[in-house]
Amino acid sequence: MNEHSKQFLYQYLNNASPTGFESSGQQIWLDYLKPYTDEYIVDTYGTAVGVIGPGKDYKVVIEAHSDEISWFVNYISDDGYLFVRRNGGSDALIAPSMRVHLHTKKGVVDGVFGWPAIHVRDLAKDTAPKVTDLFIDVGAATKQEVLDMGIHVGTVCTFSDGLMELNGRYFVGRALDNRMGGFMIAEVARLLKENNVTLPFTLYVVNAVQEEIGLRGAEMIARRLRPDLAICTDVTHDTQSPKYDKKEQGDLKCGDGPVLCYGPAVQNNVLDFMIGVAEQQGIAFQRQAVSRSTGTDTDAFAYATEGIASALISLPLKYMHTTVETVHMDDVQNVIRLMYETLLALKGGEDFRYIK
Repeated sequence: MNEHSKQFLYQYLNNASPTGFESSGQQIWLDYLKPYTDEYIVDTYGTAVGVIGPGKDYKVVIEAHSDEISWFVNYISDDGYLFVRRNGGSDALIAPSMRVHLHTKKGVVDGVFGWPAIHVRDLAKDTAPKVTDLFIDVGAATKQEVLDMGIHVGTVCTFSDGLMELNGRYFVGRALDNRMGGFMIAEVARLLKENNVTLPFTLYVVNAVQEEIGLRGAEMIARRLRPDLAICTDVTHDTQSPKYDKKEQGDLKCGDGPVLCYGPAVQNNVLDFMIGVAEQQGIAFQRQAVSRSTGTDTDAFAYATEGIASALISLPLKYMHTTVETVHMDDVQNVIRLMYETLLALKGGEDFRYIK
């Protein structure tokens, strides 16, 4: 990471990119990526693709997703309070007392998730809040005042917390899931350009939209690009902090390297190829098993068209879907390195089928 890429990281991570409203973040990402690619594609719903070496027979994708969990305004009361519903897997438990940005056509409006004070609650009957218990206060006294601010039913809002560094080892913030992935694939493109690498295949650097509500952006772009190989990156759970059960969630740790995933959607020959690269290059990695699906865009690519050989490199992360998502700086660099070295090891034309 150089100073320019670190500036991009902060700009990109601090920008809001809620599911369905990713365009401002995608523009930041594309502006950074353009010097390192030959051309670009943007589809109808906003998935952005940098293309390196267009027109070659063999086609490879590296992919992350760009969207973050958020909230929709669902109801505005006569006395000016906003009630919400989820946009993606937003956590009602962490919302009370959080600061939010409401994204309107007039600009960003500040608000807070209010909550009754501890003094007036019956603590013996306290329960975890439901989404229907949550409300946002924007300092308005009436519904009309809210509407005059540009807020309406359907206005999207995000938590306002930004990126920070912890103890010189970790990045902490909201939406590291998975804009850190967007940063990492952009850095792979930068390294290819700066090292004057000519790949024997066309590389698509894909930053997909709408992962958080069902892998929708990846589903669309996979059908359009029809690659021969897809290497996706997303986050997975660090299981070392309290409240995790390693027998259920696996034994994964921030700082111990990228996580390589075993599961039906992961093509085992591709997985073995990446393991070979990691071992040859001395890149420490961890292993994870999933049950029916990875829960990432890997599934969308794997089962698109007639089937795309796909694999997943995960970044271990603490406190997923909170405003303090935490990743180790070394893991970020090693995911970049593993993806970069895997691309260098490919000859183009690989046939990963199990039976030939």
